[in-house]
Amino acid sequence: MLPQIDKNCLPRHIAIIMDGNGRWANEQGKDRLFGHYKGVESVRNTLEACAELGIGFLTLYAFSTENWNRPDEEVAGLMELLVSTIRAEVESLHKNNIKLSVIGEIDKLPTNARKELEEAFEVTKNNSGLNLIMALSYGGRWELVNAMKKIATKVKSNEIGLDEIDNDLLQSNLETAGVPDPELMIRTGGEYRISNFLLYQLAYSELYFADIHWPQFNKEHLFAAIAEYQKRERRFGKTGLQVNQLID
Repeated sequence: MLPQIDKNCLPRHIAIIMDGNGRWANEQGKDRLFGHYKGVESVRNTLEACAELGIGFLTLYAFSTENWNRPDEEVAGLMELLVSTIRAEVESLHKNNIKLSVIGEIDKLPTNARKELEEAFEVTKNNSGLNLIMALSYGGRWELVNAMKKIATKVKSNEIGLDEIDNDLLQSNLETAGVPDPELMIRTGGEYRISNFLLYQLAYSELYFADIHWPQFNKEHLFAAIAEYQKRERRFGKTGLQVNQLID
C-alpha cells in the first residue's frame, strides 16, 4: 500500500481506537490479557509506520473512563502491562525522537504507573519527531465537563467575561490544547462508533473502520487507511466546487 500514498497529502494527526484485543484472544482460545499483550506489537508497528511517514501526532485510545468497570483482574493486568510497556519502550521512544504525553484522569492511575509515565515524559520531553499521545483513563464527556469547569472558574473570578467564551477558549481548556484536531480516526474491532473518544476534536475527522482486531493491525493496514483518507473530499460544510476551486 505504501506506493499508493501521496506523501504531500498526509494527515497531520491520526487518532486510533485500539479495539478487539480481548475478542481476538478469545478466538485464539486465550484469556483477554493475552490479547492486550499482543496488542503492544501492533502499537510498535504503528509507531514505526507513522515515524517513517512523518506523521506529526498519533493519539491512541489505550484505556477509557468506562474501562475501569471491567473485571478487577483485567484492570489490574492492564495496569501492569502499562507499567512494563513504558519501562521497556521509553529508550526506544527517545532513540527514535518520539515525544510521549498523556491525556485523561491520570490521578486515577496506580502510583507506579504515574511514576513510569512521569519519567518517560522527562526523558522524551525535548524530542521533536512524532508526538505520541496516550489516552489513559480518558473520556470525551469527562474532558468537556472538565473544560467547562475551568472556564466557569475563570468567569466566576472575573478573569474572563461570558462574551469571551468561544471555540478557541474551549479548545485551549481541553486536554488536547495546542494539538491539531485529528484528520483521520481509525477504529479496529469491527465496531462502528467513536465510544466517547475525542468528542469535540473529531467533529470533522474522516472515520475509517477496520474489520480486524487490534492485534492483527500492522503497517499495511495503516497505509490502507491513509490511502482511503486521501481519496475523500474534505469539504468542511462547503460544496465540492468551492473546495476544488480553492485547490486549483
